[in-house]
Amino acid sequence: MHAQLVLFDGFDPLDVIAPYEVLYAGGIASGGAVTVELVSAEGPREVVSGIGGLTLRATAHLAPERADLVLVPGAAGRVGEADAEPADGENAGGTGDATADGSIRPVLARAVETALPRLLKAAMDDAGVTVATVCGGSLVLALAGLLEGRRATTHHQGTDLLEAAGVTAVAARVVDDGDLVTGAGVTSGLDLGLYLLEREIGPQVAHAVEQLFAHERRGVVWSDRGPAPVAL
Repeated sequence: MHAQLVLFDGFDPLDVIAPYEVLYAGGIASGGAVTVELVSAEGPREVVSGIGGLTLRATAHLAPERADLVLVPGAAGRVGEADAEPADGENAGGTGDATADGSIRPVLARAVETALPRLLKAAMDDAGVTVATVCGGSLVLALAGLLEGRRATTHHQGTDLLEAAGVTAVAARVVDDGDLVTGAGVTSGLDLGLYLLEREIGPQVAHAVEQLFAHERRGVVWSDRGPAPVAL
């Protein structure tokens, strides 16, 4: 499985680093069955995150035809107004750098104005590619008009934005909607990465990485399988 993790200006670093490390470790544990690279819609470049000017380097162009998995992070900042609580970046004190008022909406809007939506649509149209998101990454897809009628999750403060875009928002840590797998709050990148390893490579590799990271996954992965529950 070749994974491309997308960078865009103002991204949240932990949304990227957490699943990157999980998938990279999965590649080692599986004897090379997983490879990972950082990409951008513009190709190789230095990409500045929304937290303290921290920069990561995209080493390649986002190219869904070369990928089995494309993962989109969220932005660092606040979903609501400037006086709202932090959204992406559950690491307290790490938000508010994306824009002058700390709002992620302009960051997401700028990302949607690039070539990114076209490339993400190509990924979603390719039956051989799974698209995954962490935190506000699902909002990037939603704002680009790519999630209407789908089931997804995001940071709890972004649920209204998802639903406004015609998405069925699910209050779960990880939501598996087939070729779309989404994670909730920013630290869910660990859980998302481990679930993708389990789903695509196998539970033994996922378990080995889980033990290496000393991290127990949280919650049940929601999917549209089995009977619907009665009211509790």
